[in-house]
Amino acid sequence: MQNYTITKIVATLGPASCTKEKIRELLHAGVTMFRINSSHGDENFHKQNISYIREIEKEENTLIPVLLDLQGPKIRIGSLPAPIELKKGEVIKFRHQKELSGGIIPVDYKGMADDVCIGEQILIDDGKIRLEVTDVQNGIIYAEIQTDGLLKQRKGINIPGSTGSIEVLTQRDLEFVDFAVKNEIDYLGLSFVREAGDVVKLREILASKNSTARIISKIEKPQAVENIDEIIDVSDGIMVARGDLGIEINTEKVPIVQKTIIRKANQNRKAVIVATQMLESMIENAIPTRAETSDVANAILDGTDAIMLSGETAMGNYPVESAGMMKKIADEVEASRFLSRDKFPRQMIEAEQNSQAMAIGMSIADMTKKMDVKAVIALTGTGFTPISLSEGRLSAPIFACCPNSKIRRALKLYRGVYTLDLDFEPKIDTGALKTLNEFLIKEIGLVHGDTVIITGCLPNLLVGGTNFIKIHKIEA
Repeated sequence: MQNYTITKIVATLGPASCTKEKIRELLHAGVTMFRINSSHGDENFHKQNISYIREIEKEENTLIPVLLDLQGPKIRIGSLPAPIELKKGEVIKFRHQKELSGGIIPVDYKGMADDVCIGEQILIDDGKIRLEVTDVQNGIIYAEIQTDGLLKQRKGINIPGSTGSIEVLTQRDLEFVDFAVKNEIDYLGLSFVREAGDVVKLREILASKNSTARIISKIEKPQAVENIDEIIDVSDGIMVARGDLGIEINTEKVPIVQKTIIRKANQNRKAVIVATQMLESMIENAIPTRAETSDVANAILDGTDAIMLSGETAMGNYPVESAGMMKKIADEVEASRFLSRDKFPRQMIEAEQNSQAMAIGMSIADMTKKMDVKAVIALTGTGFTPISLSEGRLSAPIFACCPNSKIRRALKLYRGVYTLDLDFEPKIDTGALKTLNEFLIKEIGLVHGDTVIITGCLPNLLVGGTNFIKIHKIEA
C-alpha cells in the first residue's frame, strides 16, 4: 500500500510558496490542506493560489482542501517608512491613522484609544515588544517601552484581557467571506472567537449565501477558553492558535489548555488543528530545534488531527523541507508504541446518542487491533461514519467512499481518513465485491489476500445510519 499521512499537515501559502511548482512540491512532501491567510495579500493573490491548487488537483487526481483564515479584529501597526528602534524607558505615542505622522505611530483600529486603560499592557509582534499605557488623551495613547525592540509595519498588537468593542467579523472579513463562497473554499477560520454566538453569526451568513463551507474556530482569547464547550458544539473544527493565545493568557498555561481543547474536540468528533511556531526556527534554518520536534510530536500524542505550518511555508527559506520534516516527525510518532490506538475516548462513548453506530465503531476498532486489517472502507453519504471512526484512532487507514466531492475534500482534514470516489454502484453482492476488489487494488495498492473491513448502511449503502460490518478478503 501507499505511504499515507495519518496525522494531517496544513501549510500556509505566502511569498515563499506561491508558485504552482512550489505548491506541488509541498503536496508531494506530505501537505494535506493549504491555508490562505487573508491578513496578508489581496484577493487576486489568493485567487491565483486557489487556481493553482485546483489545477494540481486535476493533474494529480486528488482532492486538496483549502482553509481561508479570516483576519478578525486583529489590531496592527500601520504603514511605516522604515522600522523604528525602540528603547526601554522611552514613551511613544499611538493613534488611529494610516501612516506615521508627527511622531505618532499609526494603528489600524479606530477604537483602540477607547479600549485601553492606564496601566494596561500592550504587546506587539507576538509579545516581542512590551509597553505599558501611561496616558490617553484626545485619541492618542501614550505608552512606556518596557523592552527594547525593532518596530516594523503591519505587526500585530495584543491588549491582554481587553475584550474590545470591535465585532468578531470586520468589514474586511465579510468581503473575504464573499470571496470564499465564490471560490468554493472548504473551511473558514474564524479568528478571535469569544463565544458560541460568534460562530453562529458566521454560520448564518454562510447559510444565507447557500454555502456549505465548514467553520474552524480559532482559540486565541481567554474568553474562548472559558466558553470552549459551547464553541466546540457549534463549530466544525477547532484550531489551537497558540500565537495570540500565548499572549492573551500566561504562556505557562498554554500546554495544559492545548491538551484540554484537543481532548474535548476529540470527544465531540470535531477536527482539531494545532498551530503557530511549530517549526519556527526553520524559517531561517534547514533543521528544527529539538524542542520544536518534541512540540510537534506531543501535539500528535495529545490527539490532534492536524499540525500546521505558518511562517515556515509562507515566508521561510525552507518551505518544502519544513513540510517534509513535519511528515517525518508525524510518521515516527504514528509508528511508536506511545500513541493510543484502536480506542475511542471514554467520554465520547458515554455521550454518543447513536448507540448502534458507536457499537459498530468500537467493534471495528477491536478488529483492527486483533486482526491484520489493511484498511477500513467506509461507504458514506454524509461523512458521519469515517469521522466517528477517526476518533477511534484506528491503526488501519480509513477510506471514505463518498459520491459528494465537497464532503470528500472536507474529510481529508481528519486524522487517518482518506477519500475515494466510487465510479460504480455501491452494493453488497458477488459482482459488486469483485468490482470493489479491482477498485481497491488499483486505487490504494491492495494485493491478493489482504483483509479489509467494509462498513456502511444496508440496504442503501450511502443513505441511512451505519448498520453493518463485513470482513472482506481481497481476491484477484
